Amino acid sequence: MSTTNPSPLWQPSADGIARAQVTKFQAWAAERHGAPADGGYAALHRWSVDELDTFWKAVTEWFDVRFSTPYARVLGDRAMPGAEWFPGGTLNYAEHALRAADTRADEPALLYVDETHESVPVTWSELRGQVGSLAAALRALGVRPGDRVSGYLPNIPQAVVALLATAAVGGVWTSCAPDFGARSVLDRFQQVEPVVLFAVDGYRYGGKEHDRRDTVAELRRELPTLNAVVHIPLLGTEAPEGALDWSALTSADTEPVFEQVPFDHPLWVLYSSGTTGLPKAIVQSQGGILVEHLKQLGLHCDLGSEDRFFWYTSTGWMMWNFLVSGLLTGTTIVLYDGSPGYPDTGAQWRIAERTGATLFGTSAAYVMACGKAEVHPARDFDLSRVRCVATTGSPLPPDGFRWLHDEVREDLWIASVSGGTDVCSCFAGAVPTLPVYIGELQAAGLGTDLQSWDPSGKPLVDEVGELVVTNPMPSMPVRFWNDPDGSRYHDSYFDTYPGVWRHGDWITVTSRGSVVIHGRSDSTLNRQGVRMGSADIYEAVERLPEIKESLVIGVEQPDGGYWMPLFVHLAPGAVLDEDLLKRIKGTIREQLSPRHVPDEVIEVPGVPHTLTGKRIEVPVKRLLQGASMEKAVNVGSVDNVELLRFYEKLARERG
Repeated sequence: MSTTNPSPLWQPSADGIARAQVTKFQAWAAERHGAPADGGYAALHRWSVDELDTFWKAVTEWFDVRFSTPYARVLGDRAMPGAEWFPGGTLNYAEHALRAADTRADEPALLYVDETHESVPVTWSELRGQVGSLAAALRALGVRPGDRVSGYLPNIPQAVVALLATAAVGGVWTSCAPDFGARSVLDRFQQVEPVVLFAVDGYRYGGKEHDRRDTVAELRRELPTLNAVVHIPLLGTEAPEGALDWSALTSADTEPVFEQVPFDHPLWVLYSSGTTGLPKAIVQSQGGILVEHLKQLGLHCDLGSEDRFFWYTSTGWMMWNFLVSGLLTGTTIVLYDGSPGYPDTGAQWRIAERTGATLFGTSAAYVMACGKAEVHPARDFDLSRVRCVATTGSPLPPDGFRWLHDEVREDLWIASVSGGTDVCSCFAGAVPTLPVYIGELQAAGLGTDLQSWDPSGKPLVDEVGELVVTNPMPSMPVRFWNDPDGSRYHDSYFDTYPGVWRHGDWITVTSRGSVVIHGRSDSTLNRQGVRMGSADIYEAVERLPEIKESLVIGVEQPDGGYWMPLFVHLAPGAVLDEDLLKRIKGTIREQLSPRHVPDEVIEVPGVPHTLTGKRIEVPVKRLLQGASMEKAVNVGSVDNVELLRFYEKLARERG
């Protein structure tokens, strides 16, 4: 990779740098904790990883984290896995999420938007009263600290209330979106054995109503640990027999009682995509999420009480949990329940306009779709309040950066961020005081010693390597559920470099400190020793207007050979003729590398994704290597299983 210094696409103004929370934090930490006063973000970051204990102590003080019993030290044990954070300290996540109710009772905590694109506010006092009422009801139902509470819910206010009420009583929250089928939900919930289920009767998506009562009935039958089911009538139906009614449990307007729990007490269970077996049930802690999200949202995203935070997500994706944590910084969060492109591709921009969003988060795929659909956000919407557009889910290609700059605003902070469900946070991404370079994430996060390593564990600069984190982060999993000896947790992240987190992404850390994500390292394309991430191929190929989406796989052959097909899903009306074939191969040859021109280009009826929208690469690779469908993929984790049959059939035909 070139080490030349290109011109930045965006630079923060001197006034913007001075106003940023991270600037104020650095000056305060220099005075109180010995942080460097000069040298800007790079110096602060170096200090934050060199003086890890002091940095996290400073974070808890800056954000006034309330410990009801004091902690003995910041890090009791820093070994990975198994780091021990703030031993002895007790607190409650929900208590911090509702603090703004004390001073801003009548201002909106939530803005709820459905497919009509009209917003409905829920004030801080209303939110606090509903959480208090529901927490009391959960206690009356026998829910005790450590019990699991589940939600089969879309992105609606009731989901936020249920999560916070669960946290208030010390329960452990877990959720799936209602577009997940029964098998997918059971693969997740059966692992954690919930005692309460919150469920809607259905949901609306793309202008249609989807009745889910049969699915809910199946969940009730197959989850024998349930003591109670709470019915949320989104489509207006009556509660089924034996279910409790949502409004009866939340109408008392009760002052919440917050159970004080140890720092490492479980807050929620998130799930890996589960494409190659049962999803990993990832347990994160009340304290770890609290301090990591305060840092990420307060310092990196620069959110505060004047902001409105909108991220397009569903309750089945970690970004929903991240969005809810916007409440920790006193920010109004925007909940959108509906299709990202209804009634047209510009839908998310319309929601950003109508809710006055200051930080608008979406997927890289949505940005690229807007470009292809010739959406013109600045022309068609008033986006004057949007300071930052953030993207995740996959790397934002260079064309996506240019499109946002050209079509939204030249003075736009573009934050491509990358992290994972595994830490429910970002390893690298938004920094309000740094320039933005096309195709690059601004920097590694504070307190995160992010590096790129070669196979022998040597750090690389301006070269592609494995994404590793060499020190513990508070939001790393405290454990996986049903992993008594910790072996599955260890094998997931620590089997390659002992004691060091290997995430499974290829990255470049540039000499400027910015980061480029190249895609998953376990599906990396390795041609004659030259490694390339699949994201690089997608970025180049999908610029061609005929290509709707693509999937590239590198398959090691039994004879030592290497087969690299490129599968293309064509736009309506497009034909994979000799001309298009030539342009696809020419694009890859000229823009990337002659070695990575595919051996074959094959038209497919569609590209399969996980239920959270990520392209399925490794299971397709396994199918092409001859694995059976049952061994290659957990079909419940896939958005369209029929699409996988194409690849299975192709493998059979190739023999």
